Amino acid sequence: MPPEPRKQQVFSITTAAESQSADRGRRERRYAISMGIRTLCFIGGVIVLTAVPSPWSRFGWILFVGAVFLPYTSVVLANAGVRKKGSGPSPFGPETKGQIEPPAAPPLDRE
Repeated sequence: MPPEPRKQQVFSITTAAESQSADRGRRERRYAISMGIRTLCFIGGVIVLTAVPSPWSRFGWILFVGAVFLPYTSVVLANAGVRKKGSGPSPFGPETKGQIEPPAAPPLDRE
């Protein structure tokens, strides 16, 4: 029986932002979900306007309006992604500890 791999906790040692590829992947997923919602709005609008009686026609038009404006908002939100910062110490901030004291000078011999 092979030994189980150890689960190691990873610590952030810097405040550097997340990688560009991770940021892009997160924005692509958000955009794909938004476009899936847009597709559902369009299909729902078609179904409501063609198969459901007249009182629900307003809801069908609302779904169509959502399908029209959702791409614009999705692109704006995807491109406005803010890269997450790490949780470690800042390499540019002030040091948290005091200065190192110089060594004590040896006493001078007086004759």
